[in-house]
Amino acid sequence: MNEKPKVLILCTGNSCRSHMAEGILQAAAGDLVEVHSAGSKPAGYVHPKAIRVMNEIGIDIAGHTSKHMNEFLDRKITTVITVCGNADQACPMFPGQLNRHHWGFDDPAHAQGSEEEILAQFRRVRDQIRLVFEAYAAGLKEGKTLTR
Repeated sequence: MNEKPKVLILCTGNSCRSHMAEGILQAAAGDLVEVHSAGSKPAGYVHPKAIRVMNEIGIDIAGHTSKHMNEFLDRKITTVITVCGNADQACPMFPGQLNRHHWGFDDPAHAQGSEEEILAQFRRVRDQIRLVFEAYAAGLKEGKTLTR
């Protein structure tokens, strides 16, 4: 039995963007890939506002945990996707890695303003991530994206 290709989504803090991307890609790709997220300097928690805005689109990331990218160095990672510039620069090569993509998004954890203004930034970033990662998943389903 073939092992599912593993996708690792990296950002610096592993508290917002990478978890949103992990949840969206897992929901969109289904059983085609095994999706993980990690950070180069993990915050140690998943941001409550990221959990909240993901629940709004029916994806529960409350059970996710913040992890360091080094936890994955001994795993066969097929594709690495960085979602912030710092992680892209700090990203090592992983065993078995065939693909590397960088799709940068603003960090909503740094949003300022009222509660609603901050939530609006989380929603904006979530929606941008959703567009990119659902398109990526569609490519996986059509067999147009190399995963093995």
